Amino acid sequence: MKILIAPAAFKGSLSPEEAAQAMGEGVARALPEAEIVRLPLADGGDGTLHVFECAEFVRVFQARVEDPLGRPIEAPFGLLSDGETAVIETACASGLRLLKPEELDPLRTSTYGTGQLIRAAIDRGTHKILIGLGGSATVDGGAGMAQALGVRLRDRRGRDLPAGGGALAELAHIDLSPRDPRVAQMGVIALCDVESPLLGPQGARLYMAQKGATSEQIEQLERNLAHFALKIREELDKDVASLPGAGAAGGLGAGLAAFLDAKLVSGAQFILDFVGFERLLKECDLVLTGEGRVDEQTAQGKLIIKIAAWAKKHQKPCIVLAGSVKGDTSALYESGVTRIFSLVSDSTREREAMRDAQGRLRLLAQETMTQILLA
Repeated sequence: MKILIAPAAFKGSLSPEEAAQAMGEGVARALPEAEIVRLPLADGGDGTLHVFECAEFVRVFQARVEDPLGRPIEAPFGLLSDGETAVIETACASGLRLLKPEELDPLRTSTYGTGQLIRAAIDRGTHKILIGLGGSATVDGGAGMAQALGVRLRDRRGRDLPAGGGALAELAHIDLSPRDPRVAQMGVIALCDVESPLLGPQGARLYMAQKGATSEQIEQLERNLAHFALKIREELDKDVASLPGAGAAGGLGAGLAAFLDAKLVSGAQFILDFVGFERLLKECDLVLTGEGRVDEQTAQGKLIIKIAAWAKKHQKPCIVLAGSVKGDTSALYESGVTRIFSLVSDSTREREAMRDAQGRLRLLAQETMTQILLA
């Protein structure tokens, strides 16, 4: 039997590579004779840069940027072997993982550091940028990113907007003239971890709570993003409100489309194509995938839903190992998932599972494969 192991990151616990290693070890214990193919993956969120590193030669550089709250940090970006294509992971500069739980504040957090990473990549002479849009701590519509590249966002009194999604309501004028002129020569592809539009019940608001927004703040941020989209339409003649992927990374997808003419694509599908997933899947008998949390948001273009669709097309079993499972997962089964197993159970709480995630994931993979064999 040949088994393809293709997980994403288990946020806060395991990188895609660590998850693939743990799953592979568990499968090997249950099926010592099985041929195992490990393929760490991402969907534009955490681990995206590392996936490209695993897939081909990538030179990694460090840049001095601001974290979501404006503090100086070092963040990486990659340069592919063609010497002209940069890979940027939003989560490295503007990510949830950079903040403590008590620091989460989407009214203040900014994508300014992501814009600084884009500028650093341009300084390296790149002509194309692949930017992963997942795992952000921000809901600023990409305003901070645009400001880092020279775009002036002014209020009615001509003052530059302060950082964060809370300030978007004050936007009165967009001035592109000071924007770095090199931006116009760039080809930008935004790898969206979700296909959500900017606004509406399936838009950016779906992910605001995990970035620290209260119920009242969610409504405020929704109004602010709507105003932001209106000003973009009025002054730049671009309609980003309903664009698929515009709601990714707290509206950064919308900002990239508006200010950098970025093409928004499914990050999961782009990466699956990049690593030759379909070819590898055809050669295997079963695919084992997973991520930290499986819930109703997983069906919004996340990696698992894309893998399941390919597995269904080629009539391959698709087994999902998750850190936790919440809500209605019927859409996943309809899309091609065969079974879903979770680290978190009645006897194991989430924090407890995260303490030894690698060991628990290894054991879950072993028990899962044993159970499938005995079925």
